[in-house]
Amino acid sequence: MKKLCVIFVMALAVVMFAGCAGDETAQSSADTSVLNLVDGNFSIASLQIAAHPALDAARNGFLSGLADEGFVEGHNLEFDIFNALGDMSNAHIMAVQIVDNEPDLILGIATSTSQALAQATTTIPITITAVTSPYRADLVDSHERPNRNVTGTTDMTPVAIQFDLITRLFPEVQTVGILYNSGEINSAIQADLAEEAANALGLTLDRMSVAVAGDIMQAAQMLANRVEVIYTPTCNLIAAGMVAVVRASEELGVPVVAGDSGSVANGALITYGVDYYELGRQTAVMAAQILRGEAQPQTMPIQSQAQYRFAVNTETARILGIEIPADILAAATIYEN
Repeated sequence: MKKLCVIFVMALAVVMFAGCAGDETAQSSADTSVLNLVDGNFSIASLQIAAHPALDAARNGFLSGLADEGFVEGHNLEFDIFNALGDMSNAHIMAVQIVDNEPDLILGIATSTSQALAQATTTIPITITAVTSPYRADLVDSHERPNRNVTGTTDMTPVAIQFDLITRLFPEVQTVGILYNSGEINSAIQADLAEEAANALGLTLDRMSVAVAGDIMQAAQMLANRVEVIYTPTCNLIAAGMVAVVRASEELGVPVVAGDSGSVANGALITYGVDYYELGRQTAVMAAQILRGEAQPQTMPIQSQAQYRFAVNTETARILGIEIPADILAAATIYEN
């Protein structure tokens, strides 16, 4: 039974509760894999920093990939979900609870929660996903040879290519704004890469860092008043607040080019980047090798997605009066909300 675990901290009391959460995509994959079950019973717990489309897609892809590998939830696999609701104190408490439950393997989704898990155990295998730089986050000794109980996939997005896309769509652009959270190492790394990409193209980059969700709308409005295009990296805080960013951008007619397809699903105009569902599936193959005893995290190199994908929100394009080139549309995942 899948358990959706969330935590509420009120005064001095910590109340934990578990509920059910379903996923049709993962279940449909599981239905076709039942006859190929791996012998035994296995337990996995996942911990993610918050619920938003990219991280949810990574988790769902992981479940689907596990099913294809013969580890099927409800048959030979117990899969527990923990969601820190954007609070790192929750993440650390949940990480300890997960380790105390002694699962066979742990999935860390996003940088901060993966760090909490790595601090909680050095023995239980941890696979990570949606982590921009496992090395910079001090999760591994190197991407080539982790030398720790942690391995998995990086979601490093092709920032330079995304800036090339901006200049293709908007050849007259001179100033691009970036909305990010400097407190997230993954976001800060991408902001520096965006600075390099902008400089290489002769663009001015206007950096705006936001630390809390309540400031996103105002920050997006301020930035949209100063720039011609807004760029958002794969930042958990900004991705979770993408609806507010899009609202501000549409009010002022400034398009948002995002680092991930989940943000496009929530109203950003376009991306050429990571497919988090497929990244989760890729992570599942690594996890399956560990569960079968074929590999150990210590010697499994960190993997990245081999092929990036376009995603376009055609409704946003219509609202902003932007024509997306036909060749991009033909290759893109289309969102129409």
